[in-house]
Amino acid sequence: MCVEKLQKILLAMALGIVMMLAAIGSLKAAFILHVGIMIMLIFSGFTGFCYITKVLSAAFPSCNEDKN
Repeated sequence: MCVEKLQKILLAMALGIVMMLAAIGSLKAAFILHVGIMIMLIFSGFTGFCYITKVLSAAFPSCNEDKN
């Protein structure tokens, strides 16, 4: 498993948690988590820096590395 794929899986899981929180009625928690995810994605889009990718790259290889 590489970092970029793992990041997408974790993002999908986080959005699933937001949907679950909204479905059970915890709208405030769902809203806060959703805004946090939005801020992270907007920051990553404008700067090209993603904190989660940096943290995960310590344990997993990048998908863009050349295979030998």
